[in-house]
Formats: sequence, structure tokens, C-alpha cells
Amino acid sequence: MQPYTVIFIGPQGSGKGTQINKLDRFLSAKDPMRQVIDIQTGRRFRALAAQSEGYTEEHVKETLDSGVLQPLFLSVHLWGDAMRTHVDEECHLLIDGFPRTVAEATVLESALNFYKRHPVSIINLVTPEVVVKARMMSRARADDTTASIEARLSWYREETLPVIEYYKKRPDTVVYDIDGTDTIDGVQKQIISALNLN
Repeated sequence: MQPYTVIFIGPQGSGKGTQINKLDRFLSAKDPMRQVIDIQTGRRFRALAAQSEGYTEEHVKETLDSGVLQPLFLSVHLWGDAMRTHVDEECHLLIDGFPRTVAEATVLESALNFYKRHPVSIINLVTPEVVVKARMMSRARADDTTASIEARLSWYREETLPVIEYYKKRPDTVVYDIDGTDTIDGVQKQIISALNLN
């Protein structure tokens, strides 16, 4: 099996974290000799905020609670350091939470080239806003207030949706539109089929 590079894109509440974890387990079982590296920046931002060591951590905690988009330099630092310490040419690489903007996609490009990560598969979890709003409200996370959910969906529409168009034009890249309203197992089956992992 060739090493896979899979980037998950979708609004918060579309199930990216759940699906990346399921794909991680699937690949680990199907290709046990190859390491699976999963980098999720949302989880890394929450871990950073929980440290409460100084201004950066405190400010991240405040802005996480409000749903404000975290700054590019900090996002790049978190996922860049994760790639530096874990990624090589041979592992399976699963990405969630970045790139969030076209500018960040161009930065990621340099990392994908450096680690010779080709081809690239984009899993686009297409999920209506009414569905993701209901999911986020039901998971009762501290940063899932009505205002923060609206803010995150707004910047997703304005900043992240153009990233999908960016990848549709990128060579050696395929964007797979997945129905995010399906059941958890149904979404996984769609992803496995799209990536030709059956």
C-alpha cells in the first residue's frame, strides 16, 4: 500500500474528528507495518489553552471560547511542529483543522513538498449548517456557545470554503465530496470507498 496523505475539511460539527480517528484505526489494521500520523489542530489548540502558562495560552483560551479564528502564525507553529517531530515520507498522514485559509494552504504546500507527500486526498464533509449547529449544541463543549458557533460557521464560509476550490485546481490532488449527514459508519464507508481502501 502506498502512503496516504488525507486532509479532512468540513465545518465544525461535521464529524471530522470522529472520522479521522476511525480512518486512523482502519489504516493501522489494514497496513500495520506503516505508522499512521494524525494531526488535529483543534485538539492541539485546546491542549495549549489548558496549560494556562502565560499570555499566549490565556489568550487562546479566551478566543477559543468566543469562536474567533486563531492566528495563522500559531496554527502553523502547532501543526508545523507536529509534522517536524512525527512525519516522514513513509507514514500515512491524516490532517484535520488545517489548512483553514488559502494562505495557510500555501504554507502547508511547502511542508507537503518537503516530506514528499504526494498524492493528496481531500475529504470534504459536506454537512448543512442546520445539522452542524444541532450537533455542536448537543456535545455541550464549553466553547460551543450560540455566538461562537455562528462566528465559526461564518469564517468557515468566508475563509475555508475557498480552500476546497484551491485543492480542486491543485495537481496530484483529488477532492472527495462526502455526505456528512449519513450515519457515522455510513460516512466511514463513503470515505473508505472514495480512497479505494476496500
